[in-house]
Amino acid sequence: MKHLKSIVPVLLASFLVFGCQNKPAPQNIVRLATTTSVQDTGLLDVLTDAFQKDGKHKLQSIAVGSGQAMQLGKTGEADILWVHSPDDEARFVAEGYGTDRTTFLHNDFVILGPAADPGKVNGTKKAAEAFKKIAAAKALFVSRADNSGTHKKELKIWDAAAVKPAKETYIEAGQGMSGTLSIANEKNAYVLADRSTYLSMKKNIGLVIVSEGDDALINRYSLILVNPAKFSKVNAEGAKAFFDFILSKPARELIEKYGQDKYGRQLFLYDYPIK
Repeated sequence: MKHLKSIVPVLLASFLVFGCQNKPAPQNIVRLATTTSVQDTGLLDVLTDAFQKDGKHKLQSIAVGSGQAMQLGKTGEADILWVHSPDDEARFVAEGYGTDRTTFLHNDFVILGPAADPGKVNGTKKAAEAFKKIAAAKALFVSRADNSGTHKKELKIWDAAAVKPAKETYIEAGQGMSGTLSIANEKNAYVLADRSTYLSMKKNIGLVIVSEGDDALINRYSLILVNPAKFSKVNAEGAKAFFDFILSKPARELIEKYGQDKYGRQLFLYDYPIK
């Protein structure tokens, strides 16, 4: 499988941003490890500004794949996670690294491909069937290959399809969602993407949706507090403040409004019940 870029520099950057020494962050600093889709769409900037408005806390965030975000949680280099890899999230909490896991948001994945559609995928309802057609046509496919929630979802779909793409047609990007989409666009390849990032980039790429709407493509996001009992340097108070803010009515209103003006539709759907 072709691998275009190692994820090691991303991990190194993560530790540089959050500080790799075993020292507590300043009490007003809240370290958030989140996913690239939240940042690439611009939603994180909007929520950060609102959270910091009262001057009590400063959000220090890094956007990586969910796997890398949870690794930062496992070393106490983050105070709170915003991730979308359900099986890994459950394991993270069960192993004692996190608490208060709350699923509060969703969007969905779409399968994108070139307009010429060499795999004749367009209109295929089931994601696994779409992947079968891509593999049978020996069409190019770009994978994030970064241990992210999107990557894990992709692997599950290949398993459900019970096929594997030919080695020479499978490109491992080792990048976030926007970088992977750019590579797929350049290569005229198929790719699995979250709809929100696709909509934020739609005007700049030629890829089109060829398969959507399968229940298997639902993409759920969760907040997880990193366990302060495991890491004394975790800013538990600040993390809880951000956790409570994201699950508040003001944050919900920002999330539900975001995207409608700029992209023509809501990018993320809020699930958490607020009275």
